[in-house]
Amino acid sequence: MEINKLIENLIFYAKDELGLGEEDSIYAKNSLYYLFKSAPTYELADKVELQSEILIPMVEYAIKKNIIAPEEALNFETTIMGIVTPSPNLVINRFNELQISHNSKKATEYLYELSIKSNYIRLLDIKKNIRWITRGPNGDIGITINLAKPEKDPKQIQKESVSSNERYPKCPLCLENLGFWGDGKTPARHTLRYVPITLNGEKWHLQYSPYVYYDEHCIALSDRHIPMKIDENAFARLLDFVSQFPHYFIGSNADLPIVGGSILSHDHYQGGKKVLPMFSRPLRKKYNFRRNATIGIRDWYNSVIHIAAKNKFEVLQIAERVLKKWQNFSDEEIGILSYTDQPHNTITPIASINSHDEYCLDLILRNNRTDNEHPYGIYHPTEDLHNIKKEGIGLIEAMGLFILPGRLKKEIALMIELFTNQSIDFKKLNEDEHLSKHLAMVAQIANNEGLGLDKKTARDAIFSYINSACIRILECTAVFKNNTKGMAAFDRFMKIVQDSL
Repeated sequence: MEINKLIENLIFYAKDELGLGEEDSIYAKNSLYYLFKSAPTYELADKVELQSEILIPMVEYAIKKNIIAPEEALNFETTIMGIVTPSPNLVINRFNELQISHNSKKATEYLYELSIKSNYIRLLDIKKNIRWITRGPNGDIGITINLAKPEKDPKQIQKESVSSNERYPKCPLCLENLGFWGDGKTPARHTLRYVPITLNGEKWHLQYSPYVYYDEHCIALSDRHIPMKIDENAFARLLDFVSQFPHYFIGSNADLPIVGGSILSHDHYQGGKKVLPMFSRPLRKKYNFRRNATIGIRDWYNSVIHIAAKNKFEVLQIAERVLKKWQNFSDEEIGILSYTDQPHNTITPIASINSHDEYCLDLILRNNRTDNEHPYGIYHPTEDLHNIKKEGIGLIEAMGLFILPGRLKKEIALMIELFTNQSIDFKKLNEDEHLSKHLAMVAQIANNEGLGLDKKTARDAIFSYINSACIRILECTAVFKNNTKGMAAFDRFMKIVQDSL
């Protein structure tokens, strides 16, 4: 039978690539036969490609036999792979064995490769993302048009920051996602595997992001469903993480709406290989606060204080003082207010160990205040940039890797066609559901480049606009602007920090 051959091939793959044991293989095989309502036979297995030659035919068979509805295809595929992926405890034991017998790098390599081979990280989908690098005055910027995850409105993110005890799991980061079957709000997570870690004496877990925005994109998440909070304990956890995993960086989104990430209701950090653009930038200015520590301002688009020292407690102490002083810092001359009816100043911190084996914290200063002119945030992308990026600028983008919405792929193609015409009907364009948001962009490019362009020229002009927009977005997030007035104010703040040490 067709399905029996597919099952045997999948079991062969699981034993060969996922490390599924002999007894577990028999158990998984019988579970698959039951799932597909097929009588077992002794089929010989072949070594074939997982996605195209096993999973896609299995899902098509299930739809044809009315085992599932077409809209259940993705969750069903995850269910299939969950059956043949080694159990959570086996994965944890293997991770710990590698960490003891080799090192933490070997252990994370195992978990990351398993996440790919189990199809938890869907590389075929991720490879469809459009990626490029653009140069800018303060360093290169990475840009990705993300086709694997939908765009979120900042106001929706703020609503979701208030957790609901009625929902199960309470959020996409809760431990209860392990093996979850998937519903309209939460995807199936049969193939999710994480390992327990201890950070600052607390129990956390380490897993990988299914979206892999950069190399070995991992997530450390609290075992408790508690809100994001930036304080001295957060700094201590981050530094503890890089002590255990020195080959990774780890950072936290800010803990306030607008400048925070997309999930503020569950404390978590994001890390991975040290490949984000900000890490390559030198210090623009150094301060001699402490003899045994390097303290300076990164030559970057937003406002970043860099601290490095051999002693992590030295780094922690300086970072704590920066946070306390920043939380209460106001400078009306440049529009920074720390409090109105609520606190506004917070930090996006990133920990790493540099090539000199020093502990490092990069502290990106953030402020989430709004006013009538900037209802989405004074340090949020201005509304004329929302056609490119409307979501809040979290940890990853603040470090120079932009994740742009997948809708842009279609909208760019439509704009290319538009610029090949000899004229544009702007009234009709304003009514177009896909292009109306790009009205100002179209007008600017038409004014600069003209119309009747060939497709390559039109495409280059559009991408040049997007590149400039991303640089402007990063500049929007700078609380101290990269000009004479802004740098003078930054110096005033650093003097306050120095006086407090």
